[in-house]
Amino acid sequence: MTARADPVIIIGGGQSGLAAARAALAVGLRPVVLHAGDSPAGSWPDYYDSLTLFSPARYSVMPGMALDVDPDHYPHRDEVVAYLRRYAGTLDAEIRTGVRVAEVHPRDGGGYLIRADAGDQIAAAGVVAASGSFGNPYLPDLPGRGDFTGDLRHVADYRRPGPYAGKRVIVVGAGNSAVQVAYELAAHAHVTLATRETVRFLPQRIGGRDLHHWLRVSGADRLPRRILTRLIRRAIVLDTGVYHRAITSGQLARRGMFTAFTPDGVVWGDGAIEPVDAVIFATGYRPDLGYLEPLGALAQGMPRQVSGLSTSHQGLAYVGLEFQRSFASNTLRGVSRDATHVMRALAAHLSGRRRPPRLAGAPASAPSGSTAGRLR
Repeated sequence: MTARADPVIIIGGGQSGLAAARAALAVGLRPVVLHAGDSPAGSWPDYYDSLTLFSPARYSVMPGMALDVDPDHYPHRDEVVAYLRRYAGTLDAEIRTGVRVAEVHPRDGGGYLIRADAGDQIAAAGVVAASGSFGNPYLPDLPGRGDFTGDLRHVADYRRPGPYAGKRVIVVGAGNSAVQVAYELAAHAHVTLATRETVRFLPQRIGGRDLHHWLRVSGADRLPRRILTRLIRRAIVLDTGVYHRAITSGQLARRGMFTAFTPDGVVWGDGAIEPVDAVIFATGYRPDLGYLEPLGALAQGMPRQVSGLSTSHQGLAYVGLEFQRSFASNTLRGVSRDATHVMRALAAHLSGRRRPPRLAGAPASAPSGSTAGRLR
């Protein structure tokens, strides 16, 4: 079988992978989606139990299918999981679950060879990395972290407040997830929100309409990445007013970031030492792309790409990177636009009509943080 006759392999079966599969079918490619989980819903089933989207249902869907709820309802995690599973069922694409990709290698004569953890090998005409970032949470390496004997975890491993009842907990971060989890925990535990700077809030409703209405009508959702990265340099928390009131009233304590761990607590910036039972880091994620290391397609773990097209390898593309092309790139409402863009370029490359750009010295993606990805 020639490389051109092989399928396009899409790595990841969440919203990005499903959007890529739909876009591939639209341009006449044969997609095969490889997903490590047991159902095509991405990382959504693994988020904390209370997670609710900050965007109403009308702004939290992909092309071709609406959420079966009130358009002004803010969907819960489980509603998104069910939605993605239904969405996958509408696609005339092969979706293989329980397949974790270990490595991607180039093949002589073009194309790629995909190697799975279980030892399977799959030939591919092209590869689309749509594996998101949930599998690669970022934990800052603070002094003494390895000596801390309490419960230390990333918010990716947080599920519910019950186990923390009555305990002394620090939540680290200034984004939506940090504030949402800290607020939830404050009803059950003694909580401090630790941030390097003050928390910045953005009203969830303006002029009687949800913020996402204004993002759409103003065109802000489609602002180019180069503009966005200048405008958004810090995390922003969407708020109806409840989170801001909790902090200003003292219901949720906030203080500057601690400087080090002790075996049973932390050292604050003023030198005070405080015993702590648990620390939860809501400090963002990095793209989960370790399987591309053998290709040399990454720079310090970040993809070498422009607008989702690899600048180091022909036939390699990305979908779902934060700020990939716009503010909404890694959201339910925006990922399909990027998927269409990269699939058209990939189809053109595989047909020989033209090649995607290979830009010498093109920058790798910026690190994935906790701003756009949480304004879903």
